[in-house]
Amino acid sequence: MTIDDNARFFDRREDVPVYAITMGVGTILDARRLVLVASGKAKSKAIAQAVEGPVTSMVSASAIQMHREATVLVDDAAAAGLTMRDYYEFIYAAKPAAPRF
Repeated sequence: MTIDDNARFFDRREDVPVYAITMGVGTILDARRLVLVASGKAKSKAIAQAVEGPVTSMVSASAIQMHREATVLVDDAAAAGLTMRDYYEFIYAAKPAAPRF
C-alpha cells in the first residue's frame, strides 16, 4: 500500500524505494542537531507550516521549532511560502561561520 501511495512521486512504479527508515518525532527531537532540507515549490506550504505555523501534531515537522539546534535549508521555491523570509535571510547573513573540524 505504501509503494502504491508513493508511486505518484515517481515516473515509474518500479522506481519507488521498497525500504525506508522512519523516525518518530521524539527520536528526531532527541538528536543533537537537526537539518531539514527541502526543494521545490511543492514543499513550500509544508516548509511554511513547519517553520512559521503552530507546533501541532497535524504538521509533525513543526516540532523542529522546539529543537535547539535545527537548521532548515531550502531553495527559493521551497521558501516561497515563508512570510518572514527577509528576517531569516538577515539572521543567516549575520550568523558567524561554524567552526571547521
